[in-house]
Amino acid sequence: MKRIVALGGGESGVGAAVLAKVKGFDVFLSDNGSIPEEGKALLQQYGIPFEEGGHTMDKILNAAEIIKSPGIPDSAPVVSAAVGAGIPVISEIEFAGRYDRAKKICITGSNGKTTTTSLIYYMLRNAGMNVGLGGNIGKSYALQVATEDFDIYVLELSSFQLDGMYDFKADIAIILNITPDHLDRYDHNMQNYIKAKFRITRNMSEEDCFIFCDDDNVTVGHIKEIVLRARMLPFSEKHEVSQGAFEDGGKITVRYDGQELSVPTEELSLKGKHNIYNSMAAAITGKIMNITNEVIRRSLATFQNIEHRLERVMKVRGVLYINDSKATNVNSTWYALECMKHPVIWIAGGTDKGNDYTEIEELVREKVKALICLGKDNRKLHEFFGPIVHTVTDASSAKEAVQKAYGLASDGDVVLLSPCCASFDLFKNYEDRGRQFKEAVREL
Repeated sequence: MKRIVALGGGESGVGAAVLAKVKGFDVFLSDNGSIPEEGKALLQQYGIPFEEGGHTMDKILNAAEIIKSPGIPDSAPVVSAAVGAGIPVISEIEFAGRYDRAKKICITGSNGKTTTTSLIYYMLRNAGMNVGLGGNIGKSYALQVATEDFDIYVLELSSFQLDGMYDFKADIAIILNITPDHLDRYDHNMQNYIKAKFRITRNMSEEDCFIFCDDDNVTVGHIKEIVLRARMLPFSEKHEVSQGAFEDGGKITVRYDGQELSVPTEELSLKGKHNIYNSMAAAITGKIMNITNEVIRRSLATFQNIEHRLERVMKVRGVLYINDSKATNVNSTWYALECMKHPVIWIAGGTDKGNDYTEIEELVREKVKALICLGKDNRKLHEFFGPIVHTVTDASSAKEAVQKAYGLASDGDVVLLSPCCASFDLFKNYEDRGRQFKEAVREL
């Protein structure tokens, strides 16, 4: 019996282990840290042996194939040892794709991918389709392939998930944008990161569709360097396109196979320039999937944004508090600040991934009246923004940050948590950071 080892006991690793077990493999799961209780319960339910708190190498290096969770870098000693032993190392997405005959709509991008994935899923559900949501969002894709039966999957794919993909094929692939992110995992080489994102287009044929932002110079520049057989469907806020989508005169227009759809931008539920891009990508997908114009329009008008992404928490004494904890890079925060119409008390900071703050310098000058640095090491924020923001102060917890913001804000201001950074110095993850922020706001 072929032996499969899953590395990592989170949602991805446990799902992959269950699928491997269901398909008749000899399975073992190993996690260097601790496995969540619900993960252990699922492994026990399926009779899958596992270990936590360290790797037993002789139980791992006898595998025919290793499925690596996306959070584990290629530089981890256990991965290096497996590669050195000639064992193929793949992603959960690659493994699950072997057993999945459903149509796959796959979305990646440095920013906006969770929102766009959720919007497409919402639209397909509104159209009455039998659809699953997975990848970097929702339940493990592999677990769904093992235990459910969907006709379509909408998959959000991070560069880390794409790295371990070889034979997997998307029917519809979307790249929203490519800006510097996670460069610490790519030897601080932007080209490596770009190539990782473009793995989403691997194996696509002439019948498949590739949706991309024609205003994103990085994406467009790379398209010229590779051979892509898929049908190209660009979207743009700057110029008209013959097939795809564009914004002009306060409306978005979608053109596909002789059909046309127009939606006034004021009807879109998602506000801000970046969300016009996300809505255009979703609308093109809707047309490819033969969804009626009426359902596409209604979906774009009624979709509620995901938690932790420009999420309006509440107003307290005329001050609006917004949770944008999912903004873990500079470009995400650029989008958040670009939307703001009132003076901003900005809460930022955390684990810096090599940020270049010049991208948001002008927006900060124009819109931010105070900066609260929420992190263990805030020197970089102080050095860069100290000369351009009137008030810069520190906080070591979400509660302290919110209380300081409350003291600094005036009627009509916005308090925006949009950290620019990962959360791991003070919080478990960006969700934990966002929930602690919301809790602190509700206690005001």
